Amino acid sequence: MDSSKDFAGFIRRIRSGDEAAARELIQQYEQELRIIARVRLNDPRMRRVLDSMDVCQSILANFFARAAVGQFDLESPQDLMNLLATMVRNKVTDYVRAQKTQRRDTDRLNPQSIETLHLAGVDETPSTIVSNQELLEKVRERLSSEEREIADLRREGQTWESISASIGEPAEALRKRFSRAIDRVSAELGLQTFLD
Repeated sequence: MDSSKDFAGFIRRIRSGDEAAARELIQQYEQELRIIARVRLNDPRMRRVLDSMDVCQSILANFFARAAVGQFDLESPQDLMNLLATMVRNKVTDYVRAQKTQRRDTDRLNPQSIETLHLAGVDETPSTIVSNQELLEKVRERLSSEEREIADLRREGQTWESISASIGEPAEALRKRFSRAIDRVSAELGLQTFLD
């Protein structure tokens, strides 16, 4: 991105579900995110059950769903990279913690030939998830009317301060309440949250 104006437009396109913007984001950030995931997956036993591509697709799907309802405040490409990197680190940490909690012995996993594995189709990419308006509609259905109004205003690019002025509630309280609503809906829909 050449300027903050270009980046703001790019984020607006992401929020509106623009497939070209989603592809651009994936092309620009996926490789670095996969490297972060591989570094975090330093235990070979974990690498057998979780791949960096799985991590990347999961956090991108999560990001696109949350961005579509305006959850994130991103002012620069570095803010975006920091957010996505945090999501990757949290995803891997949560997965490893869950494996240890469940006391799964990954050494006893039976290796399978590549032919017996179910591989995702080429069309199952984060960009197709973005274009799938069904997910966004499910999220919107589970929001209250006030939460949907806030989501619409955020999607239009309004700041928390401007929404605060029109609703009459402090911006930080609004942001936190909306974040809890998105967490609630994500849990209801089975989307995992990987942000602290």
